[in-house]
Amino acid sequence: MSLLADHVRRFNEGVRTGDFSTMAAAFTEDAEMHFEGVPAGPFLGRDAIEAAYREQPPDDEVEIIGSEERDGVVIARYAWRRDNGRKAGEMRLYPRNRHIRKLVVTFE
Repeated sequence: MSLLADHVRRFNEGVRTGDFSTMAAAFTEDAEMHFEGVPAGPFLGRDAIEAAYREQPPDDEVEIIGSEERDGVVIARYAWRRDNGRKAGEMRLYPRNRHIRKLVVTFE
């Protein structure tokens, strides 16, 4: 399974269960997570990322509506499930050794 597909599966599982520890485990210990278009973050380190999701959990699952890789960065367009495929923004995943070292999520 690709890093992107694995991340989305773990994220959606966290939305359903309220437990984002499995999702956070896919990040490197020194990972960064940045949001563009909303007043949150940045979150530095796996523990801070997990705490951010625990303290303000998202209320909808995501689905990928297209993706590509450019210079080792996975760029994915995503939608919230309740919005029936309408693009909500992009995710940019920067991998390191099959983990996420940096995640940038944009909101439109």
